Amino acid sequence: MATAVEDIAVIRAAPRLRGEIRLPGDKSISHRALLLAALAAGESRIGGASDGADVRSTAGVLRALGVVVDRVEGDDSADGRDGGRVGYRVLSPGIEGFREPAGALDCGNSGTTLRLVAGILAGGALTATLDGDDSLRARPVARIIEPLRAMGAVLHGRRQDSLPPVTVVGRSPLRAIDWATPVPSAQVKSAILLAGLRAEGTTRVREAVATRDHTERMLRARGVAVRTLTSDGAVTIEIEGGRTVRAMNELVPADPSAAAFWLVAGTIHADAELRLPGVGVNPTRRAAIDVLRAMGADIEERAAGTPDGLSGEMGEPVADLVVRSAALRAIDIDAATTARAIDEVPVLCLAATQARGTTAIRGAGELRVKESDRVAGVVAGLRALGADITVDRDDLLIAGPTPLRGTTVASHADHRLAMTFAIAGLVAEGSTHVEGAAAAAISDPAFFRQLEAVSA
Repeated sequence: MATAVEDIAVIRAAPRLRGEIRLPGDKSISHRALLLAALAAGESRIGGASDGADVRSTAGVLRALGVVVDRVEGDDSADGRDGGRVGYRVLSPGIEGFREPAGALDCGNSGTTLRLVAGILAGGALTATLDGDDSLRARPVARIIEPLRAMGAVLHGRRQDSLPPVTVVGRSPLRAIDWATPVPSAQVKSAILLAGLRAEGTTRVREAVATRDHTERMLRARGVAVRTLTSDGAVTIEIEGGRTVRAMNELVPADPSAAAFWLVAGTIHADAELRLPGVGVNPTRRAAIDVLRAMGADIEERAAGTPDGLSGEMGEPVADLVVRSAALRAIDIDAATTARAIDEVPVLCLAATQARGTTAIRGAGELRVKESDRVAGVVAGLRALGADITVDRDDLLIAGPTPLRGTTVASHADHRLAMTFAIAGLVAEGSTHVEGAAAAAISDPAFFRQLEAVSA
């Protein structure tokens, strides 16, 4: 059971967990659906999108650029009752019709918004500054500035171009580039591919480890030729410049990152059975499901087909999931798997506290530059709850199983940490007080309502 006092959620151990979780729309796909709809001249409709603060930031940025982005009223999902989902109607003039904004474009807390919009604006004919909250201003941007500059756009950041705000002076056409990403990042890859739409020639992005491929799938669905070549685990993505993005209607699947918290809850609780309908199980996003299964989790997966939109298909596989209580065993998670499950690592650390043996999560250093330093945050929070967790350079080592005891833990205004510690409270002795609990709304506005419902 959970109660809230100001921005502190109080979670008490639940005797059992039962029910159906209505998850928010996939956040990554929701961002991209809005952005690609803005690139397509004409009207697009998006159903089941995330209604979290990050996606609202993307919608707000597009409005500031002159794109009509209307929330679809009369939809049961519009007020968050359906897991924080909403419909959008987007009417766009295309990038050629974007207007120069009167002030800085406010990306809020959303690194996806800042990085992907920078890629789009790099190929436009206007100047804009991308800014955000204090957390976003501490996030690295050199990794997008360097390739976009190589394509011919002019970009400037703060502190030797390492931090936001970022000013983008677009150029059209851009130069095609062949770019190897030094750190696996779907956001950097997507920024380059979106800029590549406005480049002369073939733009290539090379990844040592494959990252989530929503941008590629969604561009293909809109008529853009995108090729993916794989060799010895490395991936090269190619896109031809000068291509037009087609307007379309679509339905966004439920967010697998949001699902991971409930999969862990249902697994580590002693008496649980939770149903999660319509979850996206894209091969580049399902690492948390596969990791939990490797640890012994009882997760049933029933294919639900590919969701079609109002007049087309996105090409995203979807499944209904059922999770039940299970005993876990420790495993060694390699760096490539960690990269694929990077958003779910905090809650996987929680799962590891209840697994027999020592779980190693390798190569988690990228967590230090998320909305907060998630390595420091998850270690401090889980230790306070009684977990045995240590850091060895970029590796996390968690010994278990350990009983958890309720205490006060800080989310550091990070939605992934707020939800991780709230799930821990469902199995911890006594009461767990999560400071900064409101941050959960960044990705899942209905999270605490769902928690209350399944634990009542």
